[in-house]
Amino acid sequence: MTDPTTDNQPTIGFIGLGDQGAPIAQAIADAGFPLHVWARRRASLAVLDGRPFTAYDALAEMAAVVDVMALCVREDSDVFELIEQQGLLANMRPGAVLVNHGTGLPTAAHRLQQLAEPYGIHVVDAPVSGGHAVAVARQLTTIAGGDDEAMRLVTSVFASFSKRVIHVGPVGAGQYGKLFNNAVMMMNHINILEALTVAKRLDLPIAPLLEVLESGSAASFALSAFGPSITSDNAAHLRELELIDMNLFAAATENLGQTRDTVVARAIAGAQGLPELTQLTGN
Repeated sequence: MTDPTTDNQPTIGFIGLGDQGAPIAQAIADAGFPLHVWARRRASLAVLDGRPFTAYDALAEMAAVVDVMALCVREDSDVFELIEQQGLLANMRPGAVLVNHGTGLPTAAHRLQQLAEPYGIHVVDAPVSGGHAVAVARQLTTIAGGDDEAMRLVTSVFASFSKRVIHVGPVGAGQYGKLFNNAVMMMNHINILEALTVAKRLDLPIAPLLEVLESGSAASFALSAFGPSITSDNAAHLRELELIDMNLFAAATENLGQTRDTVVARAIAGAQGLPELTQLTGN
């Protein structure tokens, strides 16, 4: 299906129609941005059925026609595979913006910027926070690092799937913002687990206590996510994802040594406790 030409909106290329990327791409199309998509498997395009988009068999062909190239792939290595083996940068137009929505290392964002500079391509690292359910609701927080010129082009695109777009600084700052956000969330997990363990030993009813915590000054996303986003069915999977993110945080802050060791240890404990937390909260 081919999208209509829109003179006053940037043309968006998108790669990565997974758990997070699919609702983001859907929101971009629904907002009226001309959407161009490349996928390794044609079956992945089914998530865009009923929406206007243009699909490509050749990545280079898509790269040549877009103003913004958004990547929502799993790891930094996947980004560099697209860059170095698929020739993504070499086929993009000067002045275009390459956006990485994945969570990765700030040093990888800097390397991406270095690779893009000879081609005249801007880079924005823009990881998102909120998870799949929040992405579907188009209420993600997008944490962006990049120069002002690039941000002027992409902010309206980010707004199509975000409740808030925060420009936290230059390239790399978006990844730092996401990693610190994740670390605090995981530390909140262990806080909740320890508090509910005490409540259980007092034989307190957990359900009304949770209602108090979610409604009162103790409220946090880490607490309210149990049920809508974190359940006994996915807790083990989310634990592994959080541990991956914590490894990234540890690598990004390794030069600080003991200054960050307490944060790392507590956040890892919070991630490890997710399955037990779902049992305590009845989710």
